[in-house]
Amino acid sequence: MRRPRPTGRRSLIGLGGSAVGALLCLSACGQQDGINLAQQACVHVRLSVRDYELSTKSSTSAADVTRLRSEADVELRAALPLAAAATSDDGSLNSLMTTISESATVDEAHLIPALKGQCAMVDNNVNVNPAPGGDLPDSNVNPAPGGDLPDSNVNPAPGGDLPGTQG
Repeated sequence: MRRPRPTGRRSLIGLGGSAVGALLCLSACGQQDGINLAQQACVHVRLSVRDYELSTKSSTSAADVTRLRSEADVELRAALPLAAAATSDDGSLNSLMTTISESATVDEAHLIPALKGQCAMVDNNVNVNPAPGGDLPDSNVNPAPGGDLPDSNVNPAPGGDLPGTQG
């Protein structure tokens, strides 16, 4: 005997549950580690830096300069979505994404040192978070307020003279 098809509300709930389950499965299957995504972005960054630096050689023709800078820009644009996905997975990678996105308004020559440094950090996969525990001071290391602070406000009143001066 065949079961009757659910209609109305039960049908919508079943369909919604199936859609949510499919989305969860797809997102789990496609999820990648943030460092891996950042390393993929850095492949494009390195190609971009290489093209840009080749374009600055004195022996490079004007046509080649234009082509190389265009290719450098294309490589940075290809790196941006990978760096954004890496940042979504690991917020400590935000600086890479931010620097790449600055290429829309800042000349790449100014970004190259930061891009090289950020990709070196990604390639070395250095944990920048301190280890728990460690040798922390037992007491407050900030100096206690001293007794030689002025007793009154040393900022002049609006329109007034400085303390100790005569107008």
